[in-house]
Amino acid sequence: MRDGDEPGYLTAGSAAYRLASRILFVAGFSTFATLYCVQPLLPDFVREFGVTPAESSLSLSLTTGLLAGMLLVAGVVSDGIGRKPIMVASLLAVGLLGIVGALVPDWHGFLIVRALEGVALSGLPAVAMAYVSEEVDPKSAGVAMGLYIGGTAVGGMSGRVLTAVVSDLGTWRLAVGVVGAIGIAAAVTVWAGLPPSRHFHRRPAGLRELVKAWRGLLGDGGLLGLFSLGFLLMGSFVTVFNYVGFRLADEPFALRPAVVGAIFLVYSFGVVSSPLFGRLAGTHGNARTLAAAVLLMLIGLALMEPDSLWFIAPGIALFTFAFFGAHSTVSAWIGQRATVNRGQASSIYLFCYYMGSTLAGTLGGLFWHDFGWTGVAAFIALLLAVAALVAGRLLLAARR
Repeated sequence: MRDGDEPGYLTAGSAAYRLASRILFVAGFSTFATLYCVQPLLPDFVREFGVTPAESSLSLSLTTGLLAGMLLVAGVVSDGIGRKPIMVASLLAVGLLGIVGALVPDWHGFLIVRALEGVALSGLPAVAMAYVSEEVDPKSAGVAMGLYIGGTAVGGMSGRVLTAVVSDLGTWRLAVGVVGAIGIAAAVTVWAGLPPSRHFHRRPAGLRELVKAWRGLLGDGGLLGLFSLGFLLMGSFVTVFNYVGFRLADEPFALRPAVVGAIFLVYSFGVVSSPLFGRLAGTHGNARTLAAAVLLMLIGLALMEPDSLWFIAPGIALFTFAFFGAHSTVSAWIGQRATVNRGQASSIYLFCYYMGSTLAGTLGGLFWHDFGWTGVAAFIALLLAVAALVAGRLLLAARR
Protein backbone atom coordinates (compact mmCIF):
# COMPACT_ATOMS: atom_id res chain seq x y z
CA MET A 1 0.00 0.00 0.00
CA ARG A 2 1.24 3.49 -0.89
CA ASP A 3 -1.54 5.54 0.67
CA GLY A 4 -0.20 7.96 3.22
CA ASP A 5 -3.22 7.29 5.46
CA GLU A 6 -2.29 3.59 5.86
CA PRO A 7 0.99 1.79 6.59
CA GLY A 8 3.32 2.76 3.75
CA TYR A 9 4.81 5.91 2.33
CA LEU A 10 3.43 9.40 2.85
CA THR A 11 2.09 10.35 -0.57
CA ALA A 12 1.16 13.80 -1.85
CA GLY A 13 -2.51 14.54 -1.28
CA SER A 14 -2.95 12.24 1.72
CA ALA A 15 -3.93 13.56 5.14
CA ALA A 16 -0.78 12.12 6.74
CA TYR A 17 1.42 13.77 4.09
CA ARG A 18 -0.21 17.15 4.67
CA LEU A 19 0.16 16.81 8.43
CA ALA A 20 3.81 15.76 8.22
CA SER A 21 4.56 18.62 5.82
CA ARG A 22 2.99 21.17 8.17
CA ILE A 23 4.84 19.80 11.20
CA LEU A 24 8.18 19.73 9.38
CA PHE A 25 7.48 23.29 8.25
CA VAL A 26 7.08 24.28 11.92
CA ALA A 27 10.27 22.44 12.88
CA GLY A 28 12.25 24.15 10.11
CA PHE A 29 10.72 27.49 11.06
CA SER A 30 11.81 27.25 14.70
CA THR A 31 15.29 25.93 13.91
CA PHE A 32 16.19 28.73 11.56
CA ALA A 33 14.47 31.42 13.60
CA THR A 34 16.76 30.47 16.48
CA LEU A 35 19.85 30.08 14.36
CA TYR A 36 19.66 33.42 12.56
CA CYS A 37 17.77 35.65 15.00
CA VAL A 38 21.07 37.30 15.99
CA GLN A 39 21.97 38.40 12.46
CA PRO A 40 20.16 41.78 12.54
CA LEU A 41 21.39 42.27 16.13
CA LEU A 42 25.09 42.37 15.21
CA PRO A 43 25.21 46.19 15.28
CA ASP A 44 23.52 46.08 18.73
CA PHE A 45 26.27 43.76 20.00
CA VAL A 46 28.92 46.12 18.64
CA ARG A 47 27.35 49.03 20.55
CA GLU A 48 26.57 47.23 23.82
CA PHE A 49 29.63 45.02 24.21
CA GLY A 50 32.25 47.11 22.37
CA VAL A 51 33.22 44.31 19.96
CA THR A 52 34.16 44.64 16.28
CA PRO A 53 31.76 43.68 13.46
CA ALA A 54 33.79 40.52 12.79
CA GLU A 55 33.68 39.64 16.53
CA SER A 56 29.94 40.27 16.65
CA SER A 57 29.47 37.69 13.88
CA LEU A 58 30.78 35.05 16.31
CA SER A 59 27.29 35.00 17.85
CA LEU A 60 26.23 33.32 14.60
CA SER A 61 29.46 31.64 13.53
CA LEU A 62 29.96 29.79 16.83
CA THR A 63 26.42 28.45 16.63
CA THR A 64 26.76 27.28 13.05
CA GLY A 65 30.26 25.90 13.71
CA LEU A 66 29.17 23.75 16.67
CA LEU A 67 26.04 22.79 14.75
CA ALA A 68 28.17 21.65 11.82
CA GLY A 69 30.43 19.45 13.95
CA MET A 70 27.63 17.94 16.01
CA LEU A 71 25.58 17.13 12.92
CA LEU A 72 28.00 14.29 12.25
CA VAL A 73 27.14 12.87 15.67
CA ALA A 74 23.41 13.56 15.37
CA GLY A 75 23.13 11.50 12.20
CA VAL A 76 24.72 8.49 13.89
CA VAL A 77 22.58 8.87 17.03
CA SER A 78 19.37 9.17 15.02
CA ASP A 79 20.30 6.07 13.00
CA GLY A 80 20.41 4.19 16.30
CA ILE A 81 17.54 5.80 18.26
CA GLY A 82 15.05 7.17 15.75
CA ARG A 83 14.14 10.42 14.02
CA LYS A 84 11.24 11.90 15.96
CA PRO A 85 12.68 11.64 19.53
CA ILE A 86 15.86 13.43 18.44
CA MET A 87 13.89 16.23 16.79
CA VAL A 88 11.69 16.83 19.85
CA ALA A 89 14.63 16.86 22.27
CA SER A 90 16.53 19.24 20.00
CA LEU A 91 13.76 21.80 19.76
CA LEU A 92 13.05 21.72 23.50
CA ALA A 93 16.71 22.26 24.43
CA VAL A 94 17.05 25.08 21.91
CA GLY A 95 14.00 26.88 23.28
CA LEU A 96 15.21 26.69 26.87
CA LEU A 97 18.70 27.88 25.92
CA GLY A 98 17.20 30.81 24.04
CA ILE A 99 15.52 32.05 27.20
CA VAL A 100 18.76 31.61 29.14
CA GLY A 101 20.65 33.59 26.47
CA ALA A 102 18.28 36.53 26.91
CA LEU A 103 19.27 36.71 30.59
CA VAL A 104 23.07 36.29 30.35
CA PRO A 105 24.73 39.63 31.24
CA ASP A 106 28.10 39.50 29.44
CA TRP A 107 29.36 38.89 25.91
CA HIS A 108 31.36 35.74 26.61
CA GLY A 109 28.46 34.18 28.52
CA PHE A 110 26.15 34.93 25.60
CA LEU A 111 28.61 33.31 23.19
CA ILE A 112 28.70 30.18 25.38
CA VAL A 113 24.91 29.93 25.24
CA ARG A 114 24.93 30.43 21.47
CA ALA A 115 27.54 27.67 21.15
CA LEU A 116 25.35 25.32 23.21
CA GLU A 117 22.41 26.20 20.97
CA GLY A 118 24.49 25.01 18.03
CA VAL A 119 24.97 21.66 19.77
CA ALA A 120 21.26 21.37 20.51
CA LEU A 121 20.21 22.43 16.99
CA SER A 122 22.21 19.57 15.49
CA GLY A 123 19.37 17.20 16.34
CA LEU A 124 17.03 18.57 13.72
CA PRO A 125 18.22 19.49 10.17
CA ALA A 126 19.86 16.24 9.04
CA VAL A 127 17.35 14.15 10.95
CA ALA A 128 14.44 15.96 9.28
CA MET A 129 16.01 15.40 5.86
CA ALA A 130 16.44 11.69 6.66
CA TYR A 131 12.80 11.50 7.85
CA VAL A 132 11.59 12.90 4.51
CA SER A 133 13.83 10.53 2.52
CA GLU A 134 12.54 7.50 4.46
CA GLU A 135 8.87 8.29 5.00
CA VAL A 136 7.78 10.21 1.89
CA ASP A 137 7.10 8.53 -1.44
CA PRO A 138 10.09 9.26 -3.73
CA LYS A 139 7.81 10.94 -6.28
CA SER A 140 6.68 13.42 -3.63
CA ALA A 141 10.00 13.78 -1.78
CA GLY A 142 11.23 16.79 -3.78
CA VAL A 143 8.14 18.84 -2.97
CA ALA A 144 8.11 17.67 0.67
CA MET A 145 11.76 18.62 1.06
CA GLY A 146 10.94 21.95 -0.55
CA LEU A 147 8.17 22.55 1.99
CA TYR A 148 10.52 21.77 4.88
CA ILE A 149 13.14 24.12 3.45
CA GLY A 150 10.37 26.65 2.88
CA GLY A 151 9.78 26.46 6.63
CA THR A 152 13.45 27.16 7.22
CA ALA A 153 13.13 30.17 4.90
CA VAL A 154 10.16 31.56 6.81
CA GLY A 155 11.89 30.83 10.10
CA GLY A 156 15.06 32.56 9.00
CA MET A 157 13.06 35.52 7.79
CA SER A 158 10.77 35.73 10.82
CA GLY A 159 13.57 35.30 13.33
CA ARG A 160 15.51 38.14 11.74
CA VAL A 161 12.54 40.47 11.24
CA LEU A 162 11.10 39.73 14.68
CA THR A 163 14.33 40.42 16.52
CA ALA A 164 14.98 43.56 14.43
CA VAL A 165 11.55 45.00 15.22
CA VAL A 166 11.44 43.95 18.89
CA SER A 167 14.97 45.22 19.53
CA ASP A 168 14.06 48.53 17.89
CA LEU A 169 10.94 48.89 20.06
CA GLY A 170 12.38 47.26 23.19
CA THR A 171 15.68 45.41 23.67
CA TRP A 172 17.59 42.69 21.88
CA ARG A 173 17.28 40.54 25.02
CA LEU A 174 13.50 40.57 24.80
CA ALA A 175 13.73 39.59 21.14
CA VAL A 176 16.03 36.62 21.85
CA GLY A 177 13.71 35.45 24.66
CA VAL A 178 10.67 35.50 22.38
CA VAL A 179 12.47 33.29 19.84
CA GLY A 180 13.31 30.88 22.68
CA ALA A 181 9.63 30.61 23.61
CA ILE A 182 8.82 29.79 19.97
CA GLY A 183 11.31 26.90 20.14
CA ILE A 184 9.52 25.37 23.13
CA ALA A 185 6.16 25.65 21.34
CA ALA A 186 7.64 23.96 18.26
CA ALA A 187 8.94 21.05 20.37
CA VAL A 188 5.44 20.42 21.71
CA THR A 189 4.01 20.62 18.18
CA VAL A 190 6.43 18.05 16.75
CA TRP A 191 5.94 15.71 19.72
CA ALA A 192 2.14 15.84 19.43
CA GLY A 193 1.66 15.91 15.67
CA LEU A 194 4.47 14.39 13.57
CA PRO A 195 3.49 10.93 12.25
CA PRO A 196 5.76 8.18 13.63
CA SER A 197 8.43 6.61 11.43
CA ARG A 198 7.32 3.52 9.51
CA HIS A 199 10.40 2.88 7.40
CA PHE A 200 13.11 3.63 9.94
CA HIS A 201 15.42 0.71 10.73
CA ARG A 202 17.91 0.96 13.57
CA ARG A 203 21.51 0.57 12.51
CA PRO A 204 24.59 -0.12 14.64
CA ALA A 205 26.32 3.08 15.76
CA GLY A 206 29.82 1.68 16.39
CA LEU A 207 32.99 3.25 15.05
CA ARG A 208 33.55 0.43 12.55
CA GLU A 209 30.08 0.86 11.06
CA LEU A 210 30.52 4.63 10.97
CA VAL A 211 33.84 4.41 9.11
CA LYS A 212 32.36 1.93 6.64
CA ALA A 213 29.38 4.21 5.98
CA TRP A 214 31.55 7.29 5.50
CA ARG A 215 33.91 5.43 3.19
CA GLY A 216 31.00 4.53 0.98
CA LEU A 217 29.49 8.02 1.00
CA LEU A 218 32.75 9.92 0.50
CA GLY A 219 33.81 7.51 -2.24
CA ASP A 220 30.88 8.65 -4.38
CA GLY A 221 32.12 11.50 -6.60
CA GLY A 222 28.61 12.80 -7.19
CA LEU A 223 27.91 13.03 -3.47
CA LEU A 224 31.24 14.80 -2.92
CA GLY A 225 30.18 17.44 -5.41
CA LEU A 226 26.84 17.89 -3.68
CA PHE A 227 28.54 18.13 -0.27
CA SER A 228 30.89 20.84 -1.54
CA LEU A 229 27.94 22.80 -2.89
CA GLY A 230 26.55 22.98 0.63
CA PHE A 231 29.70 24.84 1.75
CA LEU A 232 29.83 27.17 -1.25
CA LEU A 233 26.16 28.10 -1.48
CA MET A 234 25.56 28.61 2.24
CA GLY A 235 28.85 30.46 2.65
CA SER A 236 27.75 32.88 -0.07
CA PHE A 237 24.26 33.32 1.35
CA VAL A 238 25.24 33.98 4.96
CA THR A 239 28.01 36.37 3.96
CA VAL A 240 25.51 38.52 2.05
CA PHE A 241 23.12 38.78 4.97
CA ASN A 242 25.84 39.19 7.61
CA TYR A 243 27.19 42.37 6.05
CA VAL A 244 24.45 43.92 3.94
CA GLY A 245 22.96 45.18 7.21
CA PHE A 246 26.15 47.11 7.97
CA ARG A 247 26.09 48.52 4.45
CA LEU A 248 22.50 49.73 4.72
CA ALA A 249 23.06 51.19 8.21
CA ASP A 250 25.98 53.29 6.87
CA GLU A 251 25.90 56.24 4.53
CA PRO A 252 24.48 56.87 1.99
CA PHE A 253 21.51 54.83 3.28
CA ALA A 254 21.63 55.30 7.10
CA LEU A 255 18.51 53.16 7.59
CA ARG A 256 16.95 52.47 11.00
CA PRO A 257 17.41 48.95 12.47
CA ALA A 258 13.78 47.99 11.90
CA VAL A 259 14.01 49.09 8.26
CA VAL A 260 17.28 47.18 7.78
CA GLY A 261 15.62 44.14 9.37
CA ALA A 262 12.84 44.37 6.79
CA ILE A 263 15.26 43.17 4.09
CA PHE A 264 14.89 39.72 5.60
CA LEU A 265 11.30 39.68 4.36
CA VAL A 266 12.81 38.51 1.08
CA TYR A 267 13.10 35.11 2.76
CA SER A 268 9.45 34.70 1.83
CA PHE A 269 10.70 34.07 -1.71
CA GLY A 270 12.25 30.88 -0.36
CA VAL A 271 8.78 29.59 0.52
CA VAL A 272 7.88 29.85 -3.17
CA SER A 273 11.17 28.78 -4.74
CA SER A 274 11.85 25.67 -2.62
CA PRO A 275 8.82 23.60 -3.71
CA LEU A 276 8.93 25.24 -7.17
CA PHE A 277 12.50 24.09 -7.79
CA GLY A 278 11.54 20.70 -6.37
CA ARG A 279 8.94 20.36 -9.12
CA LEU A 280 11.34 21.72 -11.76
CA ALA A 281 13.95 19.16 -10.72
CA GLY A 282 11.38 16.41 -11.15
CA THR A 283 10.61 17.65 -14.67
CA HIS A 284 13.97 18.85 -16.00
CA GLY A 285 16.40 16.95 -13.78
CA ASN A 286 18.37 17.91 -10.71
CA ALA A 287 21.52 18.97 -12.59
CA ARG A 288 19.86 21.47 -14.95
CA THR A 289 17.75 22.94 -12.16
CA LEU A 290 20.78 23.36 -9.92
CA ALA A 291 22.86 25.02 -12.64
CA ALA A 292 20.06 27.51 -13.32
CA ALA A 293 19.76 28.35 -9.62
CA VAL A 294 23.51 29.08 -9.27
CA LEU A 295 23.38 31.34 -12.35
CA LEU A 296 20.46 33.28 -10.85
CA MET A 297 22.43 33.76 -7.61
CA LEU A 298 25.28 35.33 -9.59
CA ILE A 299 22.87 37.69 -11.35
CA GLY A 300 21.34 38.68 -8.01
CA LEU A 301 24.77 39.40 -6.56
CA ALA A 302 25.63 41.65 -9.52
CA LEU A 303 22.43 43.64 -8.99
CA MET A 304 23.47 44.43 -5.39
CA GLU A 305 26.64 46.27 -6.39
CA PRO A 306 25.29 49.81 -7.16
CA ASP A 307 24.59 52.11 -4.19
CA SER A 308 20.90 52.22 -4.97
CA LEU A 309 18.05 50.50 -3.16
CA TRP A 310 16.34 50.15 -6.55
CA PHE A 311 19.06 47.65 -7.46
CA ILE A 312 19.92 46.23 -4.04
CA ALA A 313 16.35 45.20 -3.14
CA PRO A 314 15.62 43.14 -6.28
CA GLY A 315 19.18 41.78 -6.18
CA ILE A 316 18.70 40.44 -2.65
CA ALA A 317 15.28 39.05 -3.61
CA LEU A 318 16.63 37.18 -6.65
CA PHE A 319 19.68 35.95 -4.74
CA THR A 320 17.45 34.58 -1.96
CA PHE A 321 14.94 33.04 -4.36
CA ALA A 322 17.72 31.20 -6.19
CA PHE A 323 19.58 30.11 -3.06
CA PHE A 324 16.60 28.32 -1.53
CA GLY A 325 15.87 26.70 -4.89
CA ALA A 326 19.45 25.43 -5.09
CA HIS A 327 19.46 24.21 -1.48
CA SER A 328 16.15 22.39 -1.96
CA THR A 329 17.41 20.72 -5.13
CA VAL A 330 20.69 19.55 -3.58
CA SER A 331 18.97 18.32 -0.39
CA ALA A 332 16.49 16.15 -2.28
CA TRP A 333 19.20 14.92 -4.68
CA ILE A 334 21.32 13.66 -1.78
CA GLY A 335 18.38 11.67 -0.43
CA GLN A 336 17.87 10.11 -3.84
CA ARG A 337 21.54 9.29 -4.47
CA ALA A 338 22.39 7.96 -1.00
CA THR A 339 20.18 4.88 -0.93
CA VAL A 340 21.65 3.74 2.42
CA ASN A 341 22.95 5.64 5.47
CA ARG A 342 20.77 8.60 4.57
CA GLY A 343 20.98 10.12 8.04
CA GLN A 344 24.75 10.24 7.79
CA ALA A 345 24.67 11.48 4.18
CA SER A 346 22.42 14.35 5.26
CA SER A 347 24.72 15.01 8.22
CA ILE A 348 27.83 15.27 6.02
CA TYR A 349 26.04 17.61 3.62
CA LEU A 350 24.81 19.86 6.42
CA PHE A 351 28.24 19.76 8.09
CA CYS A 352 29.65 21.28 4.91
CA TYR A 353 26.66 23.62 4.68
CA TYR A 354 27.14 25.10 8.15
CA MET A 355 30.91 25.15 7.90
CA GLY A 356 30.37 27.38 4.89
CA SER A 357 28.25 29.62 7.08
CA THR A 358 30.85 29.62 9.85
CA LEU A 359 34.04 30.12 7.86
CA ALA A 360 32.82 32.27 4.99
CA GLY A 361 30.50 34.30 7.22
CA THR A 362 33.38 35.28 9.53
CA LEU A 363 35.95 35.72 6.76
CA GLY A 364 33.54 38.09 5.03
CA GLY A 365 33.99 40.44 7.99
CA LEU A 366 37.66 40.87 7.10
CA PHE A 367 36.73 41.80 3.54
CA TRP A 368 34.15 44.25 4.87
CA HIS A 369 36.69 45.88 7.21
CA ASP A 370 39.37 46.27 4.53
CA PHE A 371 37.44 46.77 1.29
CA GLY A 372 33.80 47.51 2.14
CA TRP A 373 30.93 45.98 0.23
CA THR A 374 32.92 45.66 -3.01
CA GLY A 375 35.37 43.35 -1.24
CA VAL A 376 32.53 41.29 0.27
CA ALA A 377 30.86 40.98 -3.15
CA ALA A 378 34.13 39.87 -4.78
CA PHE A 379 34.58 37.18 -2.12
CA ILE A 380 31.02 35.93 -2.65
CA ALA A 381 31.49 35.95 -6.43
CA LEU A 382 34.53 33.70 -6.03
CA LEU A 383 32.54 31.20 -3.97
CA LEU A 384 29.72 31.19 -6.53
CA ALA A 385 32.14 30.79 -9.43
CA VAL A 386 33.45 27.60 -7.86
CA ALA A 387 29.86 26.47 -7.22
CA ALA A 388 29.07 27.06 -10.90
CA LEU A 389 32.02 24.85 -11.90
CA VAL A 390 30.81 22.06 -9.60
CA ALA A 391 27.24 22.38 -10.90
CA GLY A 392 28.58 22.26 -14.46
CA ARG A 393 30.49 19.05 -13.79
CA LEU A 394 27.37 17.46 -12.27
CA LEU A 395 25.40 18.53 -15.34
CA LEU A 396 27.94 16.97 -17.70
CA ALA A 397 27.96 13.76 -15.65
CA ALA A 398 24.15 13.61 -15.80
CA ARG A 399 24.22 13.83 -19.61
CA ARG A 400 26.56 10.84 -20.01
